[in-house]
Amino acid sequence: MLESGFDFALPWLLLALPLPLLIRARHPALQGSALWLPFFSRWQQLANSEQPTRDPRRRLLLWLIWLLLVLAAAQPRWVGEPISQPRSGRDLMLVIDVSGSMEATDLPLNGAPASRLDVLKQVVGEFIERRTGDRLGLVLFGERAYLQAPLSFDRKTVRQFLSESEIGLAGAQRTAIGDGMAMALKHLHDSPAKRRAMILVTDGANNAGSLTPEQATTLAKDETVTVYTIGVGADEMVVNDWPFGKRRVNPSAELDEDALKAIASATGGEYFRARDQDALAQIYQLLDQLEPAASDADAVRPQTALFYWPLLLAFALALWRWLVLLWPPRRAAT
Repeated sequence: MLESGFDFALPWLLLALPLPLLIRARHPALQGSALWLPFFSRWQQLANSEQPTRDPRRRLLLWLIWLLLVLAAAQPRWVGEPISQPRSGRDLMLVIDVSGSMEATDLPLNGAPASRLDVLKQVVGEFIERRTGDRLGLVLFGERAYLQAPLSFDRKTVRQFLSESEIGLAGAQRTAIGDGMAMALKHLHDSPAKRRAMILVTDGANNAGSLTPEQATTLAKDETVTVYTIGVGADEMVVNDWPFGKRRVNPSAELDEDALKAIASATGGEYFRARDQDALAQIYQLLDQLEPAASDADAVRPQTALFYWPLLLAFALALWRWLVLLWPPRRAAT
């Protein structure tokens, strides 16, 4: 591989440097040809002045402007050192439930009360940062499903879109698991990746949408997409039920674990149960092992365009010449 340094993107354009000489040699009559020019009278005076346009300094200036224009057209650039860019050949869609039930605070975040979605943002965000070489996408679903982030190698942007998600953004009253899966499959359909996978996170059961989880699972099998499912929510939570006092409830009573297990089993994935923040973090660490990040890497070389420097200099010289020719300094009267 070539070392870093200066080169031209279109070096063959440098062959245009002697073009003015070739044109003049082949068509000498052009030297006396008439051209329509603005400020013609001023140009005519200059042609008849004591300092003709054949002044070597002016000719040298014209050649310098031409040289700079040709250099700019050849697109000079600085090519940097090769940078390793891992590629896993995997496309991974994150399908996250943002229905109203994700507002429950049964999964504390670092010991402080937080919603299930806030815990997901923390844990899944760290997971996204580790997915070097994967193309990641994000689908949010509630009563509806929509694409929050398309498949991209830009992990920072995907994590930012996740952090900006809010409860009820896709409808708060019901949960369309099947539609969430279908939206992710739609964007994986034309993917050229060698391996395609989906991570589905929910705390409820499918009770809305056009497709059932069973129908979406059939589509995932047809598309050979592996689906990992995660059910979130604690098994027990103490609530203050005034005026009857505190009582224990099951905040995950609506979680349809059987459906999530069936989805994972049918597509070659696995089902996981996250009852607290630590368990959720361990699940995503296990997913790192099941779907390992890239080890092979392609080398890319950063390039910095430099064409605008000779172009700007040519423009400045041309402007200066134009101003000097049209408005030369007046000689003092004798």
